[in-house]
Amino acid sequence: MEKTFFPASERGKAEYGWLSARYSFSFANYFNPSNIHFGVLRVLNDDIIKPGRGFDTHPHDNMEIITIPIKGALRHRDSMGHESIIEAGEVQLMSAGTGITHSEYNASESEEINLLQIWVFPRKQGVEPSYDQKSFSTSISNHFQLLVSPDGRDGSLRINQDAFFSLLQLEDGVEVDYIRKMTGNGMYIFQIEGESQIAGENLKERDALSLKDTENVNIKANEKSWVLVLEVPV
Repeated sequence: MEKTFFPASERGKAEYGWLSARYSFSFANYFNPSNIHFGVLRVLNDDIIKPGRGFDTHPHDNMEIITIPIKGALRHRDSMGHESIIEAGEVQLMSAGTGITHSEYNASESEEINLLQIWVFPRKQGVEPSYDQKSFSTSISNHFQLLVSPDGRDGSLRINQDAFFSLLQLEDGVEVDYIRKMTGNGMYIFQIEGESQIAGENLKERDALSLKDTENVNIKANEKSWVLVLEVPV
């Protein structure tokens, strides 16, 4: 097993007044030549957006874009004609393909929103753009909830890549094994909340761990925990 630990404190950061951002990989004003991507996982941004503020209309192409609100609600509008609100407990997936434009704003005029935005390089370029959004349970379940997969299995959103995103919510002291779903993939594990023991490392809130050359990993909660496992080709 090859592993790398990424402390939350060492992430890139930017403060724009209306936006407080933390970058797991090189992005915008943060550049670290040794930390540009993990396989096809290109971006994992942890954003807090002020009430009523957001990103004006901007373009994307040939990128899989996944948005996971942790707290609050996001107002979305795009060139494909979609207008929607994505709330905590929901996941949005866009295949930008040949090209889209979209805007993203905090849907509340009084409360901040905290969201994760994740970009993945696609398996196939130049596809027709697409949009999907789905609600997933946010209750403590002590087992993995598959959010994203290449074939839409188990009610997950379909991504144009051999990638699997799984959310795990554990009670204190509970442990489970994550089993790799595709040979050759690696795992990027992000501790959203709480504290866990993973592959011999102690992960606290917003710490991350990348793993290669392993078929499974044990995750044990030191306290009530919320963990995101991003399994991607490396």
